[in-house]
Amino acid sequence: QVQLVESGGGLVQAGGSLRLSCAASGSIFSIGPMAWYRQVPGKQRDLVASITSGLIRNYAESVKGRFSISRDNAKKTVSLQMNTLKPEDTAVYFCNALIHNGTTGVLYWGQGTQVTVSS
Repeated sequence: QVQLVESGGGLVQAGGSLRLSCAASGSIFSIGPMAWYRQVPGKQRDLVASITSGLIRNYAESVKGRFSISRDNAKKTVSLQMNTLKPEDTAVYFCNALIHNGTTGVLYWGQGTQVTVSS
């Protein structure tokens, strides 16, 4: 049983910072790309940032220069450092990861963590 557990969400004023973390556990042979998405009620889940196992990063235009994604392959974690937060960054943030168990790869999602940015 593989789980992704996020932490680090909360309430912050505009201009502030938060750091989200996501830890994978369970039967894991290796982890491919990892990513953070966000979703507001009534809208689709959008990609915020992704990182490959080779540390190639990709960011949504709206967060470039403000957010930074990183991963620790040994600890099986992915993090999202969010700086200069804006009210429009308010959303539920989800991590996902392509996890290989030695025979196949499955995309797993975390349960989500709320980020609220007040103006």
